[in-house]
Parts: sequence; C-alpha cells; structure tokens
Amino acid sequence: MRKNLYIILVAVTSLLLICIFIFSKKQKVVTPPYKERKSNVALSGEWLNTKKAIEGLLAAIEQNPDDYKAMLELSQAYIQEGRITGDHAYYDKAALQLLDRILEKQPDNFDAMCCKATVLLSQHHFGEGLQLANKALPLNPDNAFIYGILCDAHLELGNYKEAVAMADKMVSIRPDIRSYARVSYLREIYGDIPGAIQAIRLAVEAGYPGLEQTEWTRCVLAHLYESTGKLDSAQYEYKISLRDRPDYPFAIAGLGKIEKAKGNYKAAIAYFEKAKKLVTEYSFSDELTDLYRLNNEKENADKNAQEVIEMLSPQSEVEGESGHGHYADKELAYAYLKINDVKSALKHAVIEYQRRPENIDVCETLAWVKFKNNETSEANKLIDKAMRTGSKNPVLLCRAGLIKIKNGQAEKGKELIKLALETNPFLEIELKHEAGAYLAQK
Repeated sequence: MRKNLYIILVAVTSLLLICIFIFSKKQKVVTPPYKERKSNVALSGEWLNTKKAIEGLLAAIEQNPDDYKAMLELSQAYIQEGRITGDHAYYDKAALQLLDRILEKQPDNFDAMCCKATVLLSQHHFGEGLQLANKALPLNPDNAFIYGILCDAHLELGNYKEAVAMADKMVSIRPDIRSYARVSYLREIYGDIPGAIQAIRLAVEAGYPGLEQTEWTRCVLAHLYESTGKLDSAQYEYKISLRDRPDYPFAIAGLGKIEKAKGNYKAAIAYFEKAKKLVTEYSFSDELTDLYRLNNEKENADKNAQEVIEMLSPQSEVEGESGHGHYADKELAYAYLKINDVKSALKHAVIEYQRRPENIDVCETLAWVKFKNNETSEANKLIDKAMRTGSKNPVLLCRAGLIKIKNGQAEKGKELIKLALETNPFLEIELKHEAGAYLAQK
C-alpha cells in the first residue's frame, strides 16, 4: 500500500515538475519566413540579392531574438516584397508581426512606427495610420519620410489642405522621388495636369532606372499621358520601363491599356493575361472583365468579374487573412456594378463613404452607384463634393455630366461630357458610349 502511494506521489511530483518546466520556459517566437518569388521575377539578379539579404537578417534574428535592428530591416524588406509580388496578404502580416515585436519592447522606436504606419496605409486603415504617424512626428520632426506618410494619410482621408502642407514640408526637407511623386498627385487632384506631369518627371529622373520605385513612377507618368489622350507618349514611357525592368507587370498592363484605347482588344487581352501571371493584382482581372466583354467573350468576362469579387472580399486568401485585414470596399463597389448587382455595390460604397466621407474618389464612387440606383438627387450632391478640388479627371467629368443630365441640368451635363472627351478622346469605351447617346440629342 505504501509502495503504491509512493509511486503515485513520485508520478504526481514528476508531472508537476514537467508542467512547471513547460510553462516557465520562454516560448520561442517564430520569425515569419520569406516566400520564393514565382514566374520571371524570380530569375532576376535583384531577387537573388534580396533573397541573400533576407536570409542574412533571418539568421541574425535566429541567433539573437532581440536584434531589433535586423527585425526592422526585415520588415522593410517584406514591405517591398509585398509591392513587387503583390502578395500583400502575406507580407503585410509578416511585417506587422515584426514591427509589433519591436514596438512592444521599444514603443518609441521612430523607424518602426513609420514602417507600421506605412503598412496600415497599404491596408487602407488610413485613420490608424494617421494617428500613429502623428505620434511619431515629435520624435523626429526633421525627417522627410514621416511627412510623406502624413501626406498620404491626409490625402486618403480627404484632408487635402493638410496633405498639401505635408507634401510641401517633405519636398523642402528632401526633394527626391518620393516627395516629387506626392507633389504630382496633389497637382493632379487640383486639376493641374501639366504641373503633375512636370513633377512626376522629376520623380522619374530622381530614381535609379530599373528599380521598382522608379518604374512605378514612370508608369504614373505614362498614365497621365494616357488619360489626356497622348497615347504615343504613354506607350513610349511604358516601353522604357520594360527596357529598364523587363517583365514589369504594370508596364505590360500599360501597353494593354494602349491597345484597348486603340480598339485592339485581342492584343490588349494578351498583355493583361501576361501581367496577371506575373503578380497578384486585382486590377488586371478587373480590366480583363471589360476586355473580354468588348471582345464578345462573355464566359471569360463573367469568370473574371467573379474572380475580382473573390480577390477583394474579406474572406479572400489574397487580401483577407492578413492579421489586420485590407479594406477594399470602394473597389468592391465597382466590381459589383460590373455584374449589375447594384444592391451589393451600394452596400460597399456606403461603408467606404462612412469611413472616408471627404475623399473625392470615394464621393465619386458613391455618386456613381447612387446614379445607377436611380437616386439622382443624392448622386448630384455627392458628385459636386467629388469635384470640389477642380480635378480634370476625364472619367470623373464624364460621370458628373451624366449625373447632371439625369438631374435636369442638361446643358451643364453636356459641357462636362464634352470637356471629358476633349481631355481624353480615348475615354473608357462603355462610358463613352453611355455619354455619346446624350451628346447626339439636340
């Protein structure tokens, strides 16, 4: 009997010791690994160098779990990988995990705060990004990058005067590719297209040819040419981008948009299908929806339309389970319009408007959905709000014209449509056809 009690006592004691050991042992934090790049972007020397650098940072963190400098550099590398591969769902989550580890131990780490704010803006959590950037600002008020983050946050929230002030401050501290690009976008918003082109040219010239950031700004320059009907200039810039960064998907898609504008739908489809294979980017599938319809490929069009909705939906593996989540209600509103689901489009447009009621793009989105839902009066109020900065965006002008006509302001509406077509004679085909019916009326 005593022997049995002794055995039980030993067993219980051993179990207790094991439990104490397990729960007292510090749990090892797993650092998120990188993903191998796919397709042609995996063959570049740039990826080999990036991969080597990332592996070095992972090794440094493995050796010293408190190496916060390595964690910061790894988070920055992951943010850039998200841009290049389009896999924001994975890399946003990975970067946030690293940055939260740093900020838990070093809550006033300025660089970590800036990086986290950048990820929040990427996920369209603009209010949170602005709050964090404002918290970081006093720690380093002479840093150009923090003003870029503040500019982006204010811009997306529709605080345009504040955005201009932040861009001015940024460019005064450090005139470079990042500050010039922000100046360009703000000039575009305020209707100064020549000034926007001038600023984005400075951005391109300030960048190193072939780097992703440089070629992104070159594609912005090409888009400005494209949206004002200068297709040859746009095509020239897209081709330079592909010369300096072969297989850059946004330049390939840009050539697809040129072919679409010219009515060469089969060639345009080929470009977008190629771009789609290179990077995760919903807009390529979205463009393909329109192109397949224009090319009388209804089955492919319907398939792509549904694919876009699945990519943007909260439960999506592409943009969903990223720890924090990616807001994409504005994009979903347009996606649902393409399948004539106005009810769902309205739902998402309203959600985005409640989040960002002063942003002119969001006001335009809700106005257009309201127009499609025959809520003409509300659409008219919203489109006026969307045009308050004087933007010369031809799509905005054309939509505003159609809304004005339906609201009983026929002459004003026709003037806006004419201005849109004068700005860009190669306006979106379906929108141009919709507007053309009213211009034909006497």
